Amino acid sequence: MNKYRPHVYILPEDDANRQLAVGFQLFPSLDLRQVQVLSPAGGWQVVVHKFLDSHLADLQKNKNQHMVLLLDFDESEERRASIQEQIPAEVEEQVFLIGVWSEPEELKAETGKSFEEMGTELAKECYNLWNYPDNLWNHPLLQHNRAERQRMQETVSPILFR
Repeated sequence: MNKYRPHVYILPEDDANRQLAVGFQLFPSLDLRQVQVLSPAGGWQVVVHKFLDSHLADLQKNKNQHMVLLLDFDESEERRASIQEQIPAEVEEQVFLIGVWSEPEELKAETGKSFEEMGTELAKECYNLWNYPDNLWNHPLLQHNRAERQRMQETVSPILFR
């Protein structure tokens, strides 16, 4: 990855989220040179700490870098706001919070698809700008990401998709 060109890091909370991200990368129209999935952090609070301790300074120095924090919301109404409060204003346009409302395992059980299959489907929907009622992004466990997905569509999609 060329750090001087626009690029995206994905910081997953756990292995299930990492598998979703890997599935996203499997979509054929994704430019793999512009995205990197990092090692799972080991909990949503660890995601936030790793972001602040290890990645924030790079984002502040490099406007070409973007970060997706891929985490479980554990059905918490306050989680997104709590995390967003910790993100400095000068990088808030470079950081995205995405995840399953409960946990990826519940989404897997409801859809009958593997994590990687779901990740690929989510990438395909981003690429095609599909907004059909039955697409995976509109699933009840993912629909809370609507505003964040729109921001990503405008900022991250042009970086990732050929």
